[in-house]
Amino acid sequence: MVPIRKNIANIVPYLPGKPIEEVKRQLGLENIIKLASNENPLGASSKAKRAIKKVLSEINRYPEGSCFYLRQALSRKLKLRPNLFVFGNGSDELIDIIIKTFVNEDENIITADITFLEYQFLARVFGRRLIKVGLRNFTYDLKGILKTINKKTKVIFISNPNNPTGTYVNKRQLDEFLNRVPPRVIVVLDEAYDIFIDVDDFPQGLKYFQKGNIIVLKTFSKSYGLAGLRVGYAVARRQLVSYMERIRPPFNVNLLAQAGATSALEDEIFIQKTRRTIWQGKDYLYRQLDKLGLGFVPSVANFILIDTGRDGQQLHKQMLKFGVIIRDMKQYGLDNFIRVTIGTKKENERFIRVLKKVLTKRFPKKYVTTQKSL
Repeated sequence: MVPIRKNIANIVPYLPGKPIEEVKRQLGLENIIKLASNENPLGASSKAKRAIKKVLSEINRYPEGSCFYLRQALSRKLKLRPNLFVFGNGSDELIDIIIKTFVNEDENIITADITFLEYQFLARVFGRRLIKVGLRNFTYDLKGILKTINKKTKVIFISNPNNPTGTYVNKRQLDEFLNRVPPRVIVVLDEAYDIFIDVDDFPQGLKYFQKGNIIVLKTFSKSYGLAGLRVGYAVARRQLVSYMERIRPPFNVNLLAQAGATSALEDEIFIQKTRRTIWQGKDYLYRQLDKLGLGFVPSVANFILIDTGRDGQQLHKQMLKFGVIIRDMKQYGLDNFIRVTIGTKKENERFIRVLKKVLTKRFPKKYVTTQKSL
């Protein structure tokens, strides 16, 4: 018998969206589009690519552990002191660091029941109690979370905008919530999708973190198109940062990631083009989904949660045969839903063509829902 920790034996591994290469190997297809992992459909900034090429000859050396140049670039861009950042191998590692740094064995973590799965996964890895609060209208129920806080609560994770629903808590809701959270509780605002926001009442976490035990998470994976390099950062008060730095592994952000992220920050034109692409694509997909009579959750992110009215996992498998990778939501307990990343114009049009084909081929028309939005 393998001597593993008890809580590890019962953990279900996180299942990411299928990579393109895996689908090619399994199905023998060549022309494949991936709309499953909320990646940037435009790729990465040309400035970031050039910076990465420049440092390729240096990959025999360890990277600079402090991320000095990236730290300075972020400091200038965000107008914050350099010592307010913690860098990680993507947001996933930062979540790991937060739990290891702040949550004792007898303390608990609160989040939503349908949200980024890594909160739940890492809480279980470390054997910490996780309390899940149901969503209200597919959105974080902050009032419900407040009622759930107890003497053992240490960290609250809020994905804003929320993955996989694409919804958000607004400024008024967050203000009321933070005013009532006990000062000893750390609130983590995970803003992986904030650059895609197209509403006026979104509460930018960087305007809150100095007011208490608040940590804001950001990533270069989505809008900057650097998902393959794994680089993210946390912003918090100096005291919180100093504790997290004690836990952060050395050299956790690789050389190429640091170079690419530093230069990506300079390419505002690329970010604006990305935003336009997502907003235009979202409008197109909304119209097409309405025509198909499919329900969807209005999103402020770069993906849409769609109610297919049928088994989403089976629909996912059928669409794979046509070279379109989407994400079924069975792992989230949403069996009839799929999540679709907003792609380029051609990718969005192909997704709709294949969706129509699969729906009419696999399912009788009478089973198609007439609900247009949720």
